Amino acid sequence: MRTIIFLLQKEFRQIRRNKVILPIIFVLPIIQLLILVHATTFEIKNVKLCIVDYDQTNTSHRLVHKLEGSSFFKINSTTFSLNQAKDELASGNAEMIVVIPQNFSKDLIKQKRASVQFIPDAINSNFATLAYSYAANVIRDFNVNLATELVSSISPSPIKTIKVNPRFWYNPELNYKWYMFPGIMVILISMIGIFISGLNVVREKEIGTSEQLNVTPMKKYHFIVGKLLPFLIIGLFELILATTIGRIFFNVPLVGSIWVLLGFTFVYLLVVLGIGLFISTMAETQQQMMFIGFFAIIVFILLSGIFTPIESMPIWVQKFNIINPIAYFMKVLRMVMLKGSGFINLLPEFISLSIYAVIILSLATWRYRKTS
Repeated sequence: MRTIIFLLQKEFRQIRRNKVILPIIFVLPIIQLLILVHATTFEIKNVKLCIVDYDQTNTSHRLVHKLEGSSFFKINSTTFSLNQAKDELASGNAEMIVVIPQNFSKDLIKQKRASVQFIPDAINSNFATLAYSYAANVIRDFNVNLATELVSSISPSPIKTIKVNPRFWYNPELNYKWYMFPGIMVILISMIGIFISGLNVVREKEIGTSEQLNVTPMKKYHFIVGKLLPFLIIGLFELILATTIGRIFFNVPLVGSIWVLLGFTFVYLLVVLGIGLFISTMAETQQQMMFIGFFAIIVFILLSGIFTPIESMPIWVQKFNIINPIAYFMKVLRMVMLKGSGFINLLPEFISLSIYAVIILSLATWRYRKTS
């Protein structure tokens, strides 16, 4: 125990003296949380429209005003030439063309139907899909209003309609920041765990202090515990700090137990710190460690479900996530913070992360013993 205390004192002194690590641990996470939560969103607003209105009737003008009144769209230009509208789309001055054909109003009255053409910029397929979906909803609402007016003019009795009142559980206002904030927290905790712990070990190799440690009577588990504990403490502090920032600046709730969250974070930190230590035993320089670490963490992040639901991924990718620790912790964080899930609900994830921690720490210890 005395040996571990001396190692902890040594590690904290090194962290305190390192003028690069301190801002990375305490300053950058705050800045990243405040910026990335706003930036990483799939919501679209103020889509730039170019209107091509060949009809020029009161009905077509009402449709244009209906689109303009939506918070999702902004009319950037109007023209009577489709070719000019295509030029606007190609130059980026417009993101979607709305073509209202000639005789639009007449077709509505005589044939009870009419066509409107949407031409979205589909370089970003997700953007194009959402923009079209929003525009179709506006048209649908416009169509219902027209039908109501037409029937009311024929029959004075009110029309009976079905009214739908949706209720969204766990995120009633569909606030995308509530969904993204836990994801950004996972990324920050993971990167600090993998990179800071790994770079710390490799740096000792470069300056020669690891050789001095190897010739001491210190046991292998002393070294592993001495390297893990400081960053476990820092990681738990980062979690509490991030949760506080989320509550103050984004009003992100913590419905579940803070103790369940801290318990899972403790086990998860053992996993990511073990990955960092394992990578550091294979790397001889900090640059090598950074390359290997970035490759691993980028793959883990992209497949973890932060930006794309895991259920929509191919089956083989879903099976790969069995060895993806970020996918487990992502699910846990969102379920505890937004759903209020308890330990029993998350028992499979706890068992998986615990097994993962034992395996990766054993591998890191074995590799250190082999290279010492």
